Amino acid sequence: MSHIVVLMTTATREEAEKIARNLLNQKLIACANIVGPVSSLFWWKEKISQENEFLVLMKTSADLFEKLAATIKQMHSYEVPEIIAIPIAKGEQTYLEWLSSCLRQGA
Repeated sequence: MSHIVVLMTTATREEAEKIARNLLNQKLIACANIVGPVSSLFWWKEKISQENEFLVLMKTSADLFEKLAATIKQMHSYEVPEIIAIPIAKGEQTYLEWLSSCLRQGA
């Protein structure tokens, strides 16, 4: 199984928790870490914007990414939410086995 970390930002901690709990209940992620607020600077509608956001780091498998992304897009308040994945190149074996055991099988 190919594991990934998915990054997402939200406007509020409540939104981050709501989305993370939904993804956990669907077994689309095994774990979510919510960090913040963090200061984000970005281009939006042809100008530089700065906002306080909450960064969510979610651990899952690559084969669940499409369903996870679709679920986030349905729930998210942003017009264009950040949903990006980073591969986990290495990990402690028992942790990766635990991660896999928490996820939906047969995506």
